[in-house]
Amino acid sequence: MTGKVWLVGAGPSDIGLLTLRAKQVIEAADVVVYDALVSPEILTMVPDSAQLINAGKRSSHHILRQEQTNQVLLEEALKGKRVVRLKGGDPFLFGRGGEELQLLAEHGIPFEVVPGITSAISVPAYNGIPVTHRDFVSSVHIITGHKKADEPLHMDFEALVRLHGTLVFLMGVAAAADICQGLIGGGMSPETPAAILSRGTTAEQRRLVSDLAHLPEQIAAEKDLTPAIIVVGEVCRLADQFAWYEKKELFGCRVVITRPKDRSSRLTQVLREKGAEVIEIPAIRTERITENDRLRLAVEHIDSYQWIVFTSPAGVKYFIQALAEEKRDVRQLAGVKIASLGPGTARALGEAGIYPDLMPQTYDGEHLGRELAALLRGGERILLPRAKKGNPEIVREIAKIPDVSLEDIAIYDTIYEQTRAVTTRDQFEKHPQTMAVFTSASTVRGFLAQTEGMDVSGIDACCIGRQTAAEAEKAGMRIHIAAKATIDSLAELVGEVYRSRL
Repeated sequence: MTGKVWLVGAGPSDIGLLTLRAKQVIEAADVVVYDALVSPEILTMVPDSAQLINAGKRSSHHILRQEQTNQVLLEEALKGKRVVRLKGGDPFLFGRGGEELQLLAEHGIPFEVVPGITSAISVPAYNGIPVTHRDFVSSVHIITGHKKADEPLHMDFEALVRLHGTLVFLMGVAAAADICQGLIGGGMSPETPAAILSRGTTAEQRRLVSDLAHLPEQIAAEKDLTPAIIVVGEVCRLADQFAWYEKKELFGCRVVITRPKDRSSRLTQVLREKGAEVIEIPAIRTERITENDRLRLAVEHIDSYQWIVFTSPAGVKYFIQALAEEKRDVRQLAGVKIASLGPGTARALGEAGIYPDLMPQTYDGEHLGRELAALLRGGERILLPRAKKGNPEIVREIAKIPDVSLEDIAIYDTIYEQTRAVTTRDQFEKHPQTMAVFTSASTVRGFLAQTEGMDVSGIDACCIGRQTAAEAEKAGMRIHIAAKATIDSLAELVGEVYRSRL
């Protein structure tokens, strides 16, 4: 059976600018062939089951030549695969998408095109530059500034000047001097506003606004501006007035979150809304223990317990699954009291229609055990369904009460994950100011497994509680602890740490 290819534009970088259709296609892919300009946030959306093929292109360095990329798409589709060709920006705007589809069309391979938001429009917008404005200009023109090394730039500059529109040059940093000199030679005033916009829509976004006469020397004085675009026209004067992205509370803040993939969305959402660039790289995943006679027996006699203690959303999830498999539901818990470690666990319980009778004021195992122990009189049966490697402090506190039967049953295991296209090590070695956010001691251990051998002493570790912080401190990281063990408090901590650096 012949497969199908989707040519997908990934946008400029910010995952919030990825289209809904692109997200849908990526999440259903069997194979993803991606370029260097696809952001790590988007690459982490690729399902674990999909094959990842790097076809990255940066100036003068191609992992795969274009002809090889075209052939890979054809071969994978002929195997019956759902193939996503993932390209930065829009695939048809200097993205060579037409060349890739031509080979597919010749062989009768079905394909779809998912347009992407181009950097030619979005990056100026993130820098406060409207590419059109009725008081200045009524047209915009997008030009490739790419040229071969040691060859002149072949461009009709006089024609571009006569357009009297905003000019946007993509891939033009290396040719910036030729572009500016060419426009001046074609009749444009040397005082015409011009800007270079680097790494747009990311935490490392930078903007240099000058004029045609002086922009090349300003570019030459800077380091590592690529990827970048050049904008020429009167609209560049509006940048300072219309700038908005850098005014966000956490603009410039770059964060790696290591929570399990299915538990990170709310924290990510809060931080991104404040302007942070967030890379989700799960360091752990949870895996239910399926052969579990102890849990099955506990469920069969669930009405014999006075308390059930939940310490994580995963514990809630797998316990509810175990109930369902025994054809039982929450009605069986009518006479049982419920304890929750914190609001995240309580939220998971609430989704199942269960509301805890006890949640400690301080959200950790020691305080949960202590506050529960204060309510016990002896003779109670307590069920503790939780991770295989559970916090011992809960058990220690409850054990202080005589004649209490505590059944500590492992219902899931915590598995340390290894990353693929986006590596945790790269995020910190290439971007040293990146912060790590940890929501449990196990995420710290998973992070350390992913970065084995890397010096972590310079990393700011924002931790949800003291037990998590103790694990990060043991590894040598600079620890910071949230005032409360909540997502909102953790997000506030990230802001405090970031502002202290400024």
